Amino acid sequence: MNLAVETASEVPAWQDTARDPGARADALIAAMTLREKIAQLFGVWVGASDEGGEVAPYQHEMEEPPALDTLLPHGLGQLTRPFGTAPVDPATGALSLMRTQQRIAAANRFGIPAVAHEECLAGFAAWKATAYPVPLAWGAAFDPALVRRMAAAIGRDMRAVGVHQGLAPVLDVVRDARWGRVEETVGEDPYLVGTVGTAYVQGLESAGIVATLKHFAGYSASRAGRNLAPVGMGARERADVILPPFEMAVREGGARSVMHAYTDTDGVPSAADDRLLTELLRDTWGFTGTVVADYFGIGFLRTLHGIAGNWAEAAGAALAAGVDVELPTVKTFGEPLVEAITTGRLPERLVDRALRRVLVQKAELGLLDPDWTPVPAVLAGADLTDPAALRGTVDLDPAGNRELAREIAEQSVVLLRNDGTLPLARPARIALIGPNADEATAVLGCYAFPVHVGRQHPDTPVGLRMPTLREALAAEFDGAEIHTVTGTGVDDGSTAGFAEAAALARRADVVVLALGDRAGLFGRGTSGEGCDAESLELPGAQQQLLDTLLDTGTPVVVVLLAGRPYALGRAVDEAAAIVQTFFPGEEGTGALAGVLSGRVEPSGRLPVSVPRRPGVQPSSYLAARLAGPTDVSSTDPTPAYGFGHGLTYTAFAWSDLAVETGRTDTAGEFRLSFTVRNTGGRPGTEVVQLYLHDPVASVVQPVQRLIGYRRVPLGPGEECRITATVPADLASFTGRDGLRIVEPGTLELRLAASSTDPRLTAEVELTGPVRTVDHTRRLHPVLDVLDVLDVLDVR
Repeated sequence: MNLAVETASEVPAWQDTARDPGARADALIAAMTLREKIAQLFGVWVGASDEGGEVAPYQHEMEEPPALDTLLPHGLGQLTRPFGTAPVDPATGALSLMRTQQRIAAANRFGIPAVAHEECLAGFAAWKATAYPVPLAWGAAFDPALVRRMAAAIGRDMRAVGVHQGLAPVLDVVRDARWGRVEETVGEDPYLVGTVGTAYVQGLESAGIVATLKHFAGYSASRAGRNLAPVGMGARERADVILPPFEMAVREGGARSVMHAYTDTDGVPSAADDRLLTELLRDTWGFTGTVVADYFGIGFLRTLHGIAGNWAEAAGAALAAGVDVELPTVKTFGEPLVEAITTGRLPERLVDRALRRVLVQKAELGLLDPDWTPVPAVLAGADLTDPAALRGTVDLDPAGNRELAREIAEQSVVLLRNDGTLPLARPARIALIGPNADEATAVLGCYAFPVHVGRQHPDTPVGLRMPTLREALAAEFDGAEIHTVTGTGVDDGSTAGFAEAAALARRADVVVLALGDRAGLFGRGTSGEGCDAESLELPGAQQQLLDTLLDTGTPVVVVLLAGRPYALGRAVDEAAAIVQTFFPGEEGTGALAGVLSGRVEPSGRLPVSVPRRPGVQPSSYLAARLAGPTDVSSTDPTPAYGFGHGLTYTAFAWSDLAVETGRTDTAGEFRLSFTVRNTGGRPGTEVVQLYLHDPVASVVQPVQRLIGYRRVPLGPGEECRITATVPADLASFTGRDGLRIVEPGTLELRLAASSTDPRLTAEVELTGPVRTVDHTRRLHPVLDVLDVLDVLDVR
């Protein structure tokens, strides 16, 4: 009997919306058998039917697909990636998911549907859905409010077709740029990662989608930048660099899910780390949502980490640590877990603890309500009996989405170098050269659907309008002769096209050289998951092509469409200009062309340092004094362009620093103000960055670290007064005893255009005793922009 559809006058307690979600979950747990409980703790990897039929278990290389007829009578916790497994029309995919949810709810006696989750790292990872810039581009934009708007749009699209949970954002802080997943991160600074990532969470959650923070914690700190490799990291680095973005997203973002990392830190895998997943995340930070497994991560406790001798031990270790849901499909949380509990090897209370969190979330999502309907918003009122008529009726890439994608792409373009060549005058002849010159997917990261899934279906159209750089330049420079050759492939190492490229360059007024990456998965690209690099030299023969073109004497504008920063050799000193983008999405080439022409003012800033030499990793601007150049080492890690760097087509003057409160106790705050003026003849945006330098501390500190920033757009001749209020809490760090403290002493607050370009410095002092702070400390300064005044005639 399906207890959810009883005709009795009294509604079952778990369906009573007047009760709080916890009470509803408790009532349901009390009524469940062991198998029904465990069924809520795993997902099944499925693929929606393009014909509108029910989903089918996905045949993948890691596991045999389970039989749904065997599983569903007990219930099902999650559906894994119904839209993100194969190309499916959005409308018929929504119909397929709807019918599957009907089947799931009808098959179990409580009428409980599954949570459907999808990837949404750079947009909803579904066929024909908007492909936004990758997270590294979000970091380059330095604009959390814009990222929040984007995430809300992504969430609305997902929710409209019946999805409940998104596996994003990635809050890993870059520690080694050779790591293939750098493109998925926001950058190398925890404050930037935290603020931008938290904004993404807020946007996704505002649309009713459960945001999933990943990868908790330390995945990006693997040795040698290798994917899924051991992490050699001390407790202080973990506390002060890796964890703050997650803490911020839990405290301020309202994230309702966390995904554990694959890696182990000092021998303890994250999936089995109760101090991380329970003591810190839940008991200290107060997180109340679900912890989900990274795909196959619980099984890895046996196969890769070797801390479990069988599947039941792996399940027990994860459950005990605080993992609630096994993804992407059932393995350890199936029969092995049932047997372990029925034989007394594991206590059932571990299942009940995880189950309560899962059911509370389902109640919050409305999945336990008596009026729950499987019909998603896009199908409301439609004729569901004719799937063919539905095809093409759902638009996941509307004009509003494309406008958002364009805005983010434009704000994320970083001008690294410019000798005055940019913006381009009306050149008569442009030589467009390079492997990314005429490749539509060069703007996409590895989790964009056309790359992540579409390449496995070469006969299926991409489903998006993505102009190549050649097409974008032709539209931007109407009337110019644009001749295109590749010169070399992204990573094929071929030099056969060099002579043709050089000859073309000599006949042109300017060379636009499009270099960078090809996103892919597990070695099928030069950037992306499992596409780690041995050095930060440009892939293949791209550096040699660059040098060949510099030798022609024609001005070379280097344009990078990449997933990580690369050393650029001679170009740092000899290129006419260097323009960096990080997989800027479907509107990315238009944004690039606009910056080259001057139609778009460049305003992006580097979220990661660009190295001068390819072999100095791991390195980061967030480094102690000993990490800098010294007379006792033959290697110099000084970057070509530091974190936060980015040029504009105008100039800014910073002046009139006034320190109103320069001395306060360790519980107080500093106050200062200063003026920023646009002294050039064009509008522009200065990104004001606030860094903290602590010259003497009880433990080694980075030379400086970002503690605040703000975009400040100003027209020609305009100036504004900016006030900054800086809490002493922002000077806190993890002391020798593992507690976070604020120490008295002298500090420097550096107001800067980048980590390598301080403009104004305030020396301030903290007084009083050492103060211990915790997760309730203040996390942000207040940077207020007063009225903008037009004070200078620059005509």
